[in-house]
Amino acid sequence: MKPWLALLLAAATHAAAFSDAEVRAIAAHGPWPPAWRPDPSNRASGNQEAIELGERLFFERRLSANGEVSCSRCHLPERNWTDGEARALGLARVDRNTPSVTNARLQRWFGWDGAHDSLWSQGIRPILDAKELGSGAAQVAKLVRADADYACRYRKVFGEVPAADEAVMVGAAKALAAFQETLVSARSAFDDFRDALVKGDKAGVAKYPEGAKRGLAIFVGRGSCNTCHVGPGFTNGEFHDTGIPFFIEPGRVDPGRQEGIRKLRSSRFNLLGPYNDDPKRATATGTKHVALEHRNFGEFKTPSLRNLALTAPYMHNGRLATLRDVVNHYSTISPDRLHSDGEAILKPLKLSEREAQDLVAFLESLQDGGGNYRRRAFAANCRNS
Repeated sequence: MKPWLALLLAAATHAAAFSDAEVRAIAAHGPWPPAWRPDPSNRASGNQEAIELGERLFFERRLSANGEVSCSRCHLPERNWTDGEARALGLARVDRNTPSVTNARLQRWFGWDGAHDSLWSQGIRPILDAKELGSGAAQVAKLVRADADYACRYRKVFGEVPAADEAVMVGAAKALAAFQETLVSARSAFDDFRDALVKGDKAGVAKYPEGAKRGLAIFVGRGSCNTCHVGPGFTNGEFHDTGIPFFIEPGRVDPGRQEGIRKLRSSRFNLLGPYNDDPKRATATGTKHVALEHRNFGEFKTPSLRNLALTAPYMHNGRLATLRDVVNHYSTISPDRLHSDGEAILKPLKLSEREAQDLVAFLESLQDGGGNYRRRAFAANCRNS
């Protein structure tokens, strides 16, 4: 170990009574926020005109079959871009909980089942889903062509409005993705603590609540929570069986990742398809090599824990109402409830009352306070330039 790193770790450990290994584990959850990287598969990524178009489309109810439902129906800014429902409600009740779109640009797979491999491809799914927007390529294209403002903004981003309806829809989805890429959570109390810990800043470390510190020690220690909730985004982005039943209703199950892989591989909109703007297919390696396995049945994606306190209820089907319910689930989980042999890492934590409270306190410290989003003040009408 380099001398300067040894001194840093020694100072940090002394400041908070964390071991060297714990300090390294905590440091791995930062820094935050992450650096910006454009999506090579989306030529609209990072384009300000596309962001403005995408934001308008995100709140546009005319994208839906009945003209009453927009993306924001389920993704409310004040709830960290979720809806507070156990299972989302678009044109009809769907089978899964609404995932937040905050920090979505950091993901590799999208949706609870990973059926999409880009943020723009994921944006197409609710447009086509009969229970969500119930729309289609023809309706999206008609809106863009008929609305002079949308047509103008679309041309500013893509140069032209394509003749093919499907291509117009994909462009709209790429603009939606460009907007969603801007939704990044702000710094939290944990981030300030993490940075102070790494610097050996005793005063900064002291500001972090003691209960949250004890909960963090469980998180990176005997709880091994950071095996799946890893890195600055607190997720490995992969899929696991967490012992939550996958029955939707009697006689109907949610296959999770298994069905997601099938959909991904057959999708015309995946990164191997014709709409990837990157001729090198640099981000398509995972799609090319993903393999369908029996163990994928009933697996769901590990969500980020950032701003978790704002996104109740929890799990892929909204089965757990509070953070305390989530902690209790992992505290008492029975290995017999796990259908996958690969999830042997999950063992009942058997937390005491105070330990459960401490773990909740840590999870709550990952909140940035919310309310960071404000609708942009756009020009009322698009002007061709």
